[in-house]
Amino acid sequence: MTTLAVPDRQAVVRHGRQLTWATIGYNSFEAVLAIGAGLVVGSVALVGFGFDSVIEVGSSFAGLWRLRADPTLESRLRAERIALRVIGIAFLLLAGYVLVDAALTLLTRTPPDESRLGLLIATGSLIVMPILARAKRRVAAKLASQALTAEARQTQVCTYLSAILLGGLGLNAAFGWWWADPLAALLMVPVIGWEGLQAVRGRTACADCCPPVDRAV
Repeated sequence: MTTLAVPDRQAVVRHGRQLTWATIGYNSFEAVLAIGAGLVVGSVALVGFGFDSVIEVGSSFAGLWRLRADPTLESRLRAERIALRVIGIAFLLLAGYVLVDAALTLLTRTPPDESRLGLLIATGSLIVMPILARAKRRVAAKLASQALTAEARQTQVCTYLSAILLGGLGLNAAFGWWWADPLAALLMVPVIGWEGLQAVRGRTACADCCPPVDRAV
């Protein structure tokens, strides 16, 4: 990959920061709405989705940390290791929470109320998250940064969870299939758990095609 000139690199870094702050703002708003609406209507999938948004905010702040003006090689490597492990642990905790809560809901046969707000949240994320993820992947590629590729991957995961959430809430609203909501939550568990394991191990889902960490921003 051709090395970027300093002015070009600085422009790409600025663009990366703008995208990351946009992700933080959207996910913060999304988390408040999703967790609040999920608690009100008793939706395990919606609450779990809200907590995923909180984790995405943390991941984005880690991305900002890695996008500091001119970090040394040592600080890059240290930031990469710490950020990936913290994000991985958080994902594993989220997977455990969703698994237990969804299983209890299925066992107790507790139906959630309909949530139009939840449907709007999931639909909005399906539109916004792919755009942000694609733009952040381009920034990561230009900077040859595996760290930023991992952060973009977190944003892409939010897209998958949005689709699962929309399916569960939609089936409950349209047909009264109360079990679709906790089932959708259970479908989130392997996705969240896998991403968590990869991050704890210091890898991304596309680590094999990314440049080495010592070339990262």
